[in-house]
Amino acid sequence: MDNKDKEYRRLVRNFGVWWMDTEPNLQFLLQGGDLLKVRSPNWKKTRLFKLQEDCKTMWHESKKPFKTKQTFSLEDIAAVCPGRQSDGLRKNTEKQVEQRCFSIIFKGRHKNLDLIASSQEEARLWVHSLEKIMAKLKNPDTQQKTEHWIITLLNKADINKDTKLSQSEIKDFLRLINMEADDQYAKVLFKQCDTSNSGYLYGEDIKHFYDLLTDREEIDVIYKTYAQTSEFISPDNLVEFLRKEQREKAVLADAYRIINTYEPDENVKTKRLLSKDGFLMYLQDPETAVLNPDHRDVYQDMTKPLNHYFISSSHNTYLMEDQLKGPSSPAAFIKALLKGCRCVELDCWDGSDNEPVIYHGYTLTSKILFKDAIQAIKEYAFKTSDYPVIISLENHCSVEQQEVIAHHMSCILGSALVTAPLGDGMPTNFPSPQELKGRFLIKGKRLNKLETTFAAAETDGVTEEEESDDENEQKKEKSKKKLKLAKELSDMVIYCKSVHFNGFDDAQKNLSFYEMSSFNEGKAVKLAEESANAFIRHNVEKLSRIYPAGSRTNSSNYNPVPLWNSGCQIGTYHLLVENYVYRIQYRVKEISEWDGNICPCFSDFHQIISGQQLPKVNKKKSSIVDPLVKVQLYGVPADEAEKKTCYIENNGFNPLWNENFQFDVRVPDLALVRFLVEDHDTISDNEFIGQFTLPFNSLQMGYRHVPLLDKNGDRFPSATLFVHIMILDSK
Repeated sequence: MDNKDKEYRRLVRNFGVWWMDTEPNLQFLLQGGDLLKVRSPNWKKTRLFKLQEDCKTMWHESKKPFKTKQTFSLEDIAAVCPGRQSDGLRKNTEKQVEQRCFSIIFKGRHKNLDLIASSQEEARLWVHSLEKIMAKLKNPDTQQKTEHWIITLLNKADINKDTKLSQSEIKDFLRLINMEADDQYAKVLFKQCDTSNSGYLYGEDIKHFYDLLTDREEIDVIYKTYAQTSEFISPDNLVEFLRKEQREKAVLADAYRIINTYEPDENVKTKRLLSKDGFLMYLQDPETAVLNPDHRDVYQDMTKPLNHYFISSSHNTYLMEDQLKGPSSPAAFIKALLKGCRCVELDCWDGSDNEPVIYHGYTLTSKILFKDAIQAIKEYAFKTSDYPVIISLENHCSVEQQEVIAHHMSCILGSALVTAPLGDGMPTNFPSPQELKGRFLIKGKRLNKLETTFAAAETDGVTEEEESDDENEQKKEKSKKKLKLAKELSDMVIYCKSVHFNGFDDAQKNLSFYEMSSFNEGKAVKLAEESANAFIRHNVEKLSRIYPAGSRTNSSNYNPVPLWNSGCQIGTYHLLVENYVYRIQYRVKEISEWDGNICPCFSDFHQIISGQQLPKVNKKKSSIVDPLVKVQLYGVPADEAEKKTCYIENNGFNPLWNENFQFDVRVPDLALVRFLVEDHDTISDNEFIGQFTLPFNSLQMGYRHVPLLDKNGDRFPSATLFVHIMILDSK
């Protein structure tokens, strides 16, 4: 191996695995090993799994000759589940291999990967090592993500795998990074980098090519403004930048901290200066992104009653795909909970062997055992958030199997299940999320009012009216409108008793605070439009849950904002595709009295400057996107607005817009800002590329990068927008 080949391989290692030696468990993954892949009772085949040199890609292959290697990115993994937690392993394996099993749950709609190791210890090593590297990959800086992305595509463009890139391979690479270049431009770029005139790029030539690609002209302009006549930014000039552009109350100590943290050149750092590379690293750090880092986690007062918060919720949580014939799986609960979902739904039906099942009734969706779903909920409920999880039961079971449901929840959830009001005596309001940390609440029918339990014992077997989300089910069950409830299950419903909605006056007179109704989206929107103030007053005291229309068989979702504006706390969504629901305490009383004609509180100025490494929409080799950006403001009707840029033809790698927009915001507490990137199409509708949504009050001012999420709410590794934001108080 000559020196240039060594340099190429060194670059690959440096761009992906600089931390490898500090993680002993990674050596296990890099060495790899045989695992039994399980698809059915009769399909269990040995596959060799091994982590690639980039430390971010896993490949596996059959032992048979001439079989194609398959790969997947570790960044596509949602969770690694030890044991027989997946429905596939439970159906297709025996209980005695429990300790040797594990499943890889992928983001989006990809199927699980069910595996069996040769021993319990080996299974533990696989699970532990994968979890450790996934945790490490969660927080790389943007520079590392960009480097890994480009090196991965360089490897892909190297068709004959000789670590050299020909001119035609460079042209293919430019298409891979979503950038169309004519032959002349590609030829000039190639000639600039081919210092040895060999007709190939390798080693240092590839590094030079990488440096040319990642040069940021728009950031150079900002840097030169504050570096002034020097080649570097001084601490004083950095403070000026932080105060003037980023609107931060910065002092010299902040400038020194930035230099010590981001300056890569030790000599420059010693002189307390910031180079262009250090400045770029600072701007690309997640701490300086558009979302205020203090708002990444819950920062609001969480000691108010539960109905004072929006609750991230899921509808028909068990479904992995569509609403009519797609698969049900415990993995669907895992994915939703890992995205922060705090309310999951289970449609319960009688199953064989006295074991209740979950599926979408009167459809072709597959069935899973109720106890398997509850086990998955128990395992993953509090991995992302400690705040309470509401288990919403749509109950179609006989009394006998309802007793089984109650037994499973009691045994599996244990003391975490709320089975009595918190505190002494009959409560008059909801407990707070803070008080309910780590607890499960059951939403369902109850035989009686909670108040009666403090007065006298009730008899079991009382009949109650059944409530169903599905309009079709409601029609089909008209002949059996009464359903017997098991007392054991009824007694588990404390703070979320499901009741039929008979109007706001009836609710005000006859319903207690814990009695809640579920509304179809159509009915809820009508109430929000025609009786907005009454709806808001209703939600000041009670919880409301909104579910999608039955016509949304493809698992599409409704716009929740008008219903949030009416104070509806639980807006449920199919597949939880856009994970931008924050727990926001809202000012329900002030909103109910809001005058839509008041003057704007804030003027919000957005400059959309550029984009970086936007993903391809069409996976065809020759396809390049024509990106445009829409900035959308959601909130009260007077605040809603949309502005868009022009489209940039054939450049998804580094499009430059430099367009300015202004928005007036009247109720910032309810305003959401959405950055939407689309691929322009003159013939049909534009195609979705990526989006990012955040509360208006969570915006950071100044020059900021905006991360982009896909349709499933998962972040693209290196795709961003670069923007400038300024918010002025108009009062």
